Amino acid sequence: MDFFITTNDIAIRAGDTGKGKAVVLLHGYLETMEIWENTVTELSKKFRTVTLDLPGHGWSGFCKGATTMEFMADCIKSLLDKLKIAECFVVGHSMGGYVALAFAKKYPETAKALCLFSSTPNADTEQKKKDRDREIELIKAGKLELIIKNNISRGFADINLSKFDEEIFAIEETAAISDKSGITACLQAMKMRENMNDFMKTIQQKTLFIFGKHDNYITFDVAESIMRKYPQAATAILENSGHNGFIEEPEESIKILSNFAEKMMK
Repeated sequence: MDFFITTNDIAIRAGDTGKGKAVVLLHGYLETMEIWENTVTELSKKFRTVTLDLPGHGWSGFCKGATTMEFMADCIKSLLDKLKIAECFVVGHSMGGYVALAFAKKYPETAKALCLFSSTPNADTEQKKKDRDREIELIKAGKLELIIKNNISRGFADINLSKFDEEIFAIEETAAISDKSGITACLQAMKMRENMNDFMKTIQQKTLFIFGKHDNYITFDVAESIMRKYPQAATAILENSGHNGFIEEPEESIKILSNFAEKMMK
């Protein structure tokens, strides 16, 4: 069951299911906590599983000033404090991975382990920043639906599009409820986020990277370069997935996350 908590002067919609060591699941851009529904069902059999609509998405509010990854991390910490969770394994998908890194850096005593699921420590390239600006202008022009249509389907491997057409439609419908100003604030936050590669060189938390072999956003060449750069991190490749491996290969994703959590959260 979902509920609302006020943190950092905004309302945050969250979910808290199961018992045991805590796993926090952070969704990506244009997503909500519903994206984790099947993952929560399975993980909550072994772990206390916390989800939320990140600021600017779904039913959560957003900062009226400059939204940053660090502000989102502060909101998560406030939520966890209210839930009396002192330690957790943080899993961040795509944009959620950027937030997870900011959280791990700012609150290392709380983030005991970290998973970047189809996400990287890299900052935006100059071309990507221009792409963010174009999306912001489209939103201001009342064309959020076009952005949703273009982005959501690209999150799935081309080979999986027909197989997951119902899931794609559901994600598109859910994305449309987000406040346009909130989405714009998140685009600005991603555009201006810190390059976390220096942090990754000294990170204290045990870290897991999960990449999809057929990701349209993170090419496999980029994924391989990250894995070579951080040999101390655990890695997993989903052979039949794109950006949304936890939907495209749910059983394998659950197995990877569960096994890592059991080892790291003893």
